Amino acid sequence: MQHDSNKYYAELGEYGKEMMHRLRAERLYLLFLRLTRRLSNRQIMMLLAVVVGVLAGLGTYLFEWLLYAIKGGLTRWFPVDSAHFLFLIYPAVGIILATLFVKYIVRDNISEGVTRVLYAMSRRNSRIATHNCWTSIVGGATTIGFGGSVGPEAPIVLTGAAIGSNISRMARLNYKNTTLLLCCGAGAALAAIFKAPITGVVFVLEILMLDITAGSIIPLLISSITATTIAFMLRGFDPIIAIGLTEADAFELWQIPLFILLGGACGVMSWYFTSMNERIGRLFKGIDNQYRKWLLGGAILGILIFIFPPLYGEGYEGFMSLMQGNPGELFNNSLFYKFREIDWVVILFVIATMFFKVIAMASTNAAGGVGGTFAPSLFVGAFTGATLALCCNALAAWFPDLFSWEVSISSFTLVGMAGVMAGVMNAPLTSIFLIAELSKGYELFIPLMITACIAFAVDYYLDPDSIYTKQLRRKGELLTHDKDQSVFVFLKLEDLMETDFLRIKENFTLGDIVHIISTARRNIFPVIDNFGYLLGVVQLDDLREDMFKPRKYGMPISNYMIPPPDKILEHESIQSIMDRFEDKHAWMLPVVDKHGHYKGFISKSRILNAYREQLVKIQQ
Repeated sequence: MQHDSNKYYAELGEYGKEMMHRLRAERLYLLFLRLTRRLSNRQIMMLLAVVVGVLAGLGTYLFEWLLYAIKGGLTRWFPVDSAHFLFLIYPAVGIILATLFVKYIVRDNISEGVTRVLYAMSRRNSRIATHNCWTSIVGGATTIGFGGSVGPEAPIVLTGAAIGSNISRMARLNYKNTTLLLCCGAGAALAAIFKAPITGVVFVLEILMLDITAGSIIPLLISSITATTIAFMLRGFDPIIAIGLTEADAFELWQIPLFILLGGACGVMSWYFTSMNERIGRLFKGIDNQYRKWLLGGAILGILIFIFPPLYGEGYEGFMSLMQGNPGELFNNSLFYKFREIDWVVILFVIATMFFKVIAMASTNAAGGVGGTFAPSLFVGAFTGATLALCCNALAAWFPDLFSWEVSISSFTLVGMAGVMAGVMNAPLTSIFLIAELSKGYELFIPLMITACIAFAVDYYLDPDSIYTKQLRRKGELLTHDKDQSVFVFLKLEDLMETDFLRIKENFTLGDIVHIISTARRNIFPVIDNFGYLLGVVQLDDLREDMFKPRKYGMPISNYMIPPPDKILEHESIQSIMDRFEDKHAWMLPVVDKHGHYKGFISKSRILNAYREQLVKIQQ
């Protein structure tokens, strides 16, 4: 019977395909109900968290396998003692392939993974398209494997979040549980890629801003531990950034001023990171022709990688060399290979690479590549910490009578990673626990806390938004831990705007309005011209004195028209509208488009009613 129904729908074209898809979804749901009929809701969520963790771990393994297969095949055979001209070509090829893949196969935006997850939580009821379970893997691996100077974490976080969201859709869960499974997938993917389960949980709580309750923490822990276990089974126990600290790397009290200085430097670098990324993004958005974007992005990226090879790909090898105390390895495949033993050349090379990493990253994403900013922030932080350590050691070597210190490049590199990451993402806790887990211990916990907190404070002073939230906050689409603010995010002006007001023309008289009032249900009337522009409003209270005096019926309506207290632009955020109501002491304001054409009215009372309804919906 099922076979016959499948055959019948297959003969109906696109409609049939949709019906077959719905039929399969219905069968999966019925199977899910049979398997879980004896489980409580909490037990079901724990079971689904395990499933999400397993799939996120497998997705992460597939992503890394594809990425390193492409990267190894393209660059493993390059001689280390000279630059290679293919560095000029590979990045452009990767960007073009990723752009064509997105345009003709995906047909959806899969860039800025973490931002898209936050957007799905606030504007799409935590629903993420099914294709995101695999498309970010292909697009990200292609971009990074060919040299795109971006990170794999954002694509894999989007992949994990999509897995959680679609499993929730299959189980037909409500918004609250769908959001929880989405966060389980995101945290599990991050935990798997770094083999750091605590970081996965803290990332979700701090960046995705999920509520901290027993009902949310336990599934998060289960999914993160499950994904990390899958990563251990498939890739071994060594983390992606493996570094073991020795006694020479231990923290000493006299280093506290240096870590305070490092925190300030990381805060400034975080601000440079975010602002430069935004500026380059605006530059590329001003280019309408995609071929010109490819040409500009490919040229910038190719030239930078040719001169500074550590910029190739996510850059893990670069800061691994620094953490292992081998800065000379940064000069492999470089034009400056023969200068790798000169201290001041090494310092200048590290500083230049640090600043150009941000330009390379932003150009990759803006030109059409698929990748994130997570790994680049670690890269810039590692090079910031290494710069301070190299300068201190160089001063001790050049002026031994004045400076007797010698600091560990490894420890300053690790702490610098946490500092810039804390500032760029506004996530000091995530950065602290990530580095603590990567370094297999908590020996650096005090300097990590000092540097991360100072960097976060400096960057927050310069720019209160993280690299993930800047665009969403500007559009009023950001969920936060402030529940009053978050509920407003779910409300849309187009859903609350009222359009049943009778419009009157500017050439109407009082007599025309008196005739209209007999059928009107409102006590306010927008006045528009022949082109639909809003000229003002007429209130019933202002007409009462003259509306029963027939001798005044010839008076032009302009005598009674007043300007509105303010005008609301269509698509404006509800939070900004409420601020306008409070500022103008008004209860009803007209809505216009950007050219001034009248669209309708929005009332404060309707917003408050919708707010209460949405609050009840979220709690349920």
